[in-house]
Amino acid sequence: MENKIDELLDKISEHVKEMTKTETIIGEEFKIGEFTCKPVIRVGVGFGSAGGEGDHPKQKGSGTGQGAGAGIGISPVGFLVTKGGDIHFLQAEKNKGLGAAIEKMPDLIEKFMEMKNKKEEEKESKKGK
Repeated sequence: MENKIDELLDKISEHVKEMTKTETIIGEEFKIGEFTCKPVIRVGVGFGSAGGEGDHPKQKGSGTGQGAGAGIGISPVGFLVTKGGDIHFLQAEKNKGLGAAIEKMPDLIEKFMEMKNKKEEEKESKKGK
C-alpha cells in the first residue's frame, strides 16, 4: 500500500484555508440606526497526521496504516462599530462570549439616542437665537 499522507494533508490544508478566510474572521456588517457593526471572530486551527507499518509475527502478515484530521474552534471577540469617522471596538468578555457583546448593545443604542437628542437640542437652541 502506497503512503499518501502528504496528499491527505494537502486536502485537509485546503479545507482549512477555505474555512478560515478573511470573510470568516471579519463577519458581515449590519446596521443599527446610524451605527455600522462588523463582528470579529477568533479562529483556532489544528491538524495532525500519522502513519505506520508493521508485521504480525503469528499470522505472518504485514500491514500499513495512515490517518489525518483537523479541528477548528471559532469564538466571538467583539464588534467593530463605526459612525461617521469614529471607529470603536466593543469587546466580548472572554468568559461570556457573544452574550456579553449582545448585552452591550442596549448601552450602545442609549448612547446613540443621547447623542442624537443633544444634537437636536443644539439645533433648537441655535434656531432660538
